[in-house]
Amino acid sequence: MDAMDYGSSVTPRALATEAVHAGREDLASLGLHAPPLDLSTTYPSYDARAEAARIDEFATTGARLDGPPVYARLDNPTVARFEEALARLEGAEAAVAFASGMAALTAVLLARASQGLRHVVAVRPLYGCSDHLLDAGLLGTEVTWTDPAGVADAIRPDTGLVMVESPANPTLAEADIRALAHSCGSVPLLVDNTFATPVLQRPVAQGARIVLHSATKYLGGHGDVMGGVVACDEEFARTLRQVRFATGGVLHPLAGYLLLRGLSTLPVRVRAASTTAAELVRRLATDPRIARVHYPRIGGAMIAFEVYGEPHDVIAGVRLITPAVSLGSVDTLIQHPASISHRIVAEGDRRSSGVSDRLLRMSVGLEDVEDLWRDLTQALSAPPAAPPRAAAPAGVPAAVGRPVAASRPSGR
Repeated sequence: MDAMDYGSSVTPRALATEAVHAGREDLASLGLHAPPLDLSTTYPSYDARAEAARIDEFATTGARLDGPPVYARLDNPTVARFEEALARLEGAEAAVAFASGMAALTAVLLARASQGLRHVVAVRPLYGCSDHLLDAGLLGTEVTWTDPAGVADAIRPDTGLVMVESPANPTLAEADIRALAHSCGSVPLLVDNTFATPVLQRPVAQGARIVLHSATKYLGGHGDVMGGVVACDEEFARTLRQVRFATGGVLHPLAGYLLLRGLSTLPVRVRAASTTAAELVRRLATDPRIARVHYPRIGGAMIAFEVYGEPHDVIAGVRLITPAVSLGSVDTLIQHPASISHRIVAEGDRRSSGVSDRLLRMSVGLEDVEDLWRDLTQALSAPPAAPPRAAAPAGVPAAVGRPVAASRPSGR
């Protein structure tokens, strides 16, 4: 693992070491071993004039307050530990956490729009809800969709952001981040690094200025916490803190505690799951039931593959693997993007960006590879599920049929 240098006065440490210790360095001096969980929503102060001055400073600068945070919407000590740790892992100056990945992206768009920069250049595919948020203009933004080669020509005077997800959800297509950052010029490049995590790539080191995570996924790692986080420079972090305070998309302290804990095993989990994923890719690539396998050059625990048969039958046929949205957990999940995570994207846009109706996406967990392969191969060979029947009359149980495609997205 590469050494990480955070300043000439600090001895460089490996990412695995940082994952365990970042955000925790003061614990021994506090007489603690585990990070404390601060659930306070408000903090007492007997000096109202001093509090007024601190609040004025935050309103002006967005800088993190010294001392107690006045109110939990301004800051939280437990969440701050997670933010510090994630910034260190991504090699960024700062990080700002939010209630979800979509809340984090919303804050970025609002921050740029507040400066009159409402135009976004984006490369498909993105996560379906990210695509929808941009394409629908729900925040008053305007988007130009392009491929990586067209980014420079798509930038306008009012462009506030260029956005890419690499590896992309769900096709796992990769972008040359360094080349994209060069094409952006002075416009910030945002890279959604949810799939890769800082274990596999650090976009800031390649020229990106903003790194987005759905922390719900690999950073948490156990399917029991929801959150989002943006790693960036301190200047932009100050604006994001002001947006978070104004809009209320704060990360709960318990979620911050769980995410900090999740970071400590992140390198181990990603490496182990990636090894299993690579072996499954090798087997799928020679399986006659598989039309195409997608797997990024940088590796990772995400697999996508297109089947010759009916993808819904595979979803219905797994038993060990869980048919569910989301990803990055210790257990393996499989889903049909065209039905769920990318259902909200227009059909033509889905297909043109490589999200075919026969594409399945699998998030490989920590199970034994032989058990996963046994479950997957029996699902691929399962007989077709019975077609859905008409609704039964009132009082008569309905027969169980093939799952019906969701009409709205849920999760990644």
